[in-house]
Amino acid sequence: MKSSQAPSSTLRLLAPLDGRIVPLDNVPDPVFAQRIVGDGVSIDPTSSVVLSPCAGEVLHAHPAGHALTLRAEDGLELMIHVGVDTVQLKGEGFELKVKTGDRVSSGQELLRFDADLVARKAKSLLTQLLVTNVERVSALTHPAGDVKAGQTVALEVTLRAPTAAAQAQAGPQATSEAVVISNPSGLHARPAALLATEAKRFHSTVKVRRGDAEANAKSIVAIMALDVKQGDKIVLVAEGPDARQAVEALTPLLASNLDKPGEAPPPPKPQPAPAKPEDPRAMGGVCASPGLAVGAAYQFRRVETEVVETHEEPAVARARLSHALELAKAELETLQNRFASERERGQAAIFGAHRELLDDPDLLALVEAGLAKGAGPASAWKCAYQDYAGRLSRLNNELLAGRAVDIRDVGMRVLRLLSGAPAHLTELPKDCILLAEDLTPSDTAGLDRDRVRGICTVGGGGTSHVAIMCRSLELPAMAAMPAALLSIPDGAPLILDADQGFLLAGPTPAETEKARQAQEAARRRRQVELAASREDARTTDGRRVRVVANVGKAADAQAAARFGAEGVGLCRSEFLFLEREQAPSEEEQREAYAAIAAAFPGADVIIRTLDVGGDKHLPYLAMAKEDNPFLGERGIRLLLERPEILRTQLRALLRASQAGGTIKVMFPMVANLAEFRAAKKILDEEAEQMGIPPITCGVMIEVPSAALLSAHLAAEAAFFSIGTNDLTQYTLAMDRGNPKMAARVDALDPAVLLMIQRTVEGALRHERHVGVCGGAAGDLQAVPLLIGLGVDELSVSPPAVPAVKAAVRRASYAECRKLATEAVTLGSAAEVRALIARPGVPA
Repeated sequence: MKSSQAPSSTLRLLAPLDGRIVPLDNVPDPVFAQRIVGDGVSIDPTSSVVLSPCAGEVLHAHPAGHALTLRAEDGLELMIHVGVDTVQLKGEGFELKVKTGDRVSSGQELLRFDADLVARKAKSLLTQLLVTNVERVSALTHPAGDVKAGQTVALEVTLRAPTAAAQAQAGPQATSEAVVISNPSGLHARPAALLATEAKRFHSTVKVRRGDAEANAKSIVAIMALDVKQGDKIVLVAEGPDARQAVEALTPLLASNLDKPGEAPPPPKPQPAPAKPEDPRAMGGVCASPGLAVGAAYQFRRVETEVVETHEEPAVARARLSHALELAKAELETLQNRFASERERGQAAIFGAHRELLDDPDLLALVEAGLAKGAGPASAWKCAYQDYAGRLSRLNNELLAGRAVDIRDVGMRVLRLLSGAPAHLTELPKDCILLAEDLTPSDTAGLDRDRVRGICTVGGGGTSHVAIMCRSLELPAMAAMPAALLSIPDGAPLILDADQGFLLAGPTPAETEKARQAQEAARRRRQVELAASREDARTTDGRRVRVVANVGKAADAQAAARFGAEGVGLCRSEFLFLEREQAPSEEEQREAYAAIAAAFPGADVIIRTLDVGGDKHLPYLAMAKEDNPFLGERGIRLLLERPEILRTQLRALLRASQAGGTIKVMFPMVANLAEFRAAKKILDEEAEQMGIPPITCGVMIEVPSAALLSAHLAAEAAFFSIGTNDLTQYTLAMDRGNPKMAARVDALDPAVLLMIQRTVEGALRHERHVGVCGGAAGDLQAVPLLIGLGVDELSVSPPAVPAVKAAVRRASYAECRKLATEAVTLGSAAEVRALIARPGVPA
């Protein structure tokens, strides 16, 4: 039997294998079961030779041999994927019989596999036959029961009639090199919106491909549903009249960090869900925004828009929907502009991404399918956005589940406008703590900050857009709370302690008063700390600890000086190199470094040379694709391979040092003495050639080898600065960007403390200065330990300077040394944190 196309534009695809038909819903992989890759059918195979289901061309034969894509003669694109997670076998047990570009006939052999081996090593042998360009399909049907390879029809595809626009998109193909995603949160809403916006500039179809899965690059939701994480490799595939131009324009965009610096306040440190509080009146949760609040419960009840289905002509329905979409865009643009004018760029970006969702082609295609079947605009829209949100919420990813809330938010806005209902503004009682199953960004934006004291939700998490907005508003918030939260009656007195991760219902008058006193004490403490911020930080027994700032540009340095910083402990020079098409000139760098130094006349300003690689990439700096970039060309290794970049930067620093201030240079990611010597040699060569005295240079201690070799490095480096963020992840072999690991990446782990201790001991042998510039320096619980370990300087974010100085003044150096001596003998970070939480330990 041969594959054939019936006059009714129906393509009958033959079974690629012998076996039994299995619906996609039963495949143990959400990428297939949720039809993220495409729609079709699965086969539980009883043979091991895969045949072509139709005549066509091999678009891509995966190097691992487990999957390939075909284009049928009518343009339908198909994927055959043998097994689940079989890419992990890296080709073992598979033998391809065709290659990319081959023409194949129906029933031709495509690949063979060792069924016994694959069955033992893979998650499943279920083999998928999928249509990936589902926008071409109006209906899919498949038989039940057994099928015979090359003889039985396994999938019957009814095609849509091609539109003039679709025909115009046919044309040449272009494919990018693999791009490693550097965004810390992967391709979430904002970067997906930026990518989709740029992709829409081109007439060609553009797909984002991650492994065997692909998504429409013009669809924000499709990109998010692809679940691309930091470090994933993706490929762009374009087809159409401007395919090459699309790939050339979009590839460097993907290679850059699509999240703009400063868009939003940083999320709180990831933490596991806290243990259930011992007090039966208390409920645990996850901190979404820190702080303490006292108030009365108020259950937030969203008014749902009722959909009344009416019969309308398709043209009328489309016109009504189009009008509602335009009104929604106008509302979102107003919100975006409002937050932008208030300098709340993070919140403005959220509503900008919402606006982009309204042009999402995949979402609109679902709506159009509903309209074509006779549904009214409200019903078609509601079904489409709920279906799309459901796809994201079912993924095992907190970030994407949070973005499903964004889609529902946009969906409800349009639904309200379609129904003609007015925006419902709930009158909130004064001093309330809002309780809800979940909140959307629109809900949060409409809150009266003078009435709401805190927020608690059953859904959500620390990475949601609502959490970002609460942090911007300095509104205490907790998420992931038990469903019993929704049973608390309105008006019930509450204490929300987001820092400690609990909500206390029905507190006693004494507990309420204690919480209010804590709030007032915190407010007064901040005032006192700020008033004393320009004074030296000395322990109660006289040890001086310099408190300096981490900055990125001159404005940061000026703010740091106002907060009382005594200099710059880390200037991240990457700010000059990011978000541009070419590297900054020597003169541009000189001006920037001199402006930073000018904020601290006479004080030390430590500027780190360019630190890229790992999770930071530059579009104009060609870098080899690496399986593990964090262990490859990064920091000083990259600069030594590209000495022209290092030499330009060092010349700029040397010239800036002549304008005043005490500029020092620090080399990042140094692993051994040879790397430091090579970098210092280049610095000395440039200084000699320019006739300028060499500037002081030091080492950033970020990898265990540098800590262990600190005595050797200290013989030649003038100072150390410990980057606890990277030192922690390299010491513990845990990626701090991995959500499953992040809660365990703790700088107070005894193994990390031992690395810090070893660094200080090595520095003392040569009387070298040691600072800490990582996140631990600003952790008030960690400050006594760092003092006790012997560090001389703490470098923190500018607003944290007053509080860290105050923490130093509360500490006794002698007691801190005892504390540190005990801490390094313990077995876990939890034990260390319990130690420093004991009464009497300053924090």
